[in-house]
Order: sequence, then C-alpha cells, then structure tokens
Amino acid sequence: MNPFEIISEITEIEPIVISSSIRDHARLRKQYGSGRWRKLKGVALIRLRNGRVRKAELHWYEAHGIGKKEIKRKRYLDESHEDS
Repeated sequence: MNPFEIISEITEIEPIVISSSIRDHARLRKQYGSGRWRKLKGVALIRLRNGRVRKAELHWYEAHGIGKKEIKRKRYLDESHEDS
C-alpha cells in the first residue's frame, strides 16, 4: 500500500530527465513497456496514512500511453504543525 494518497491535481510539473538519460530506463521498459519515458516532478496535496494532509513535491516516471508510474514523495513543502 502506498504511504499516501494524492488528493489534488499535480501542479508545477517539470521534466527532470528524459528517455535514455534515466538511470532506470532499461528496467522501466522491461517492467512497463516501451515508450518515451520521462522522470517528472510536481507539487500536490497528499493525505498520509495517519490522515494528515500535506503539500509535497512528488517525483514519478511517465510514458505516453502507459501513464504515471512509481510516484514518490520527495519532500514536504509546507510547515509541519505537529505538537512536540
């Protein structure tokens, strides 16, 4: 199970790496199929398993006709409001 759920549209989408420059390019083609693979980053609201909602930077791989794969949270972009 994914440790978070994306609850908003992903915005501020930017490419990080395209096609054969991706370190995992061969694995992506083998696991998901041929395509013009890109590694992208963007910002979205996510809901954590504990129910908290946070703004986070996400990274993922994407290819036309295959879609988004392996979405990972890289860092939070909001202030944590947890009581210490």
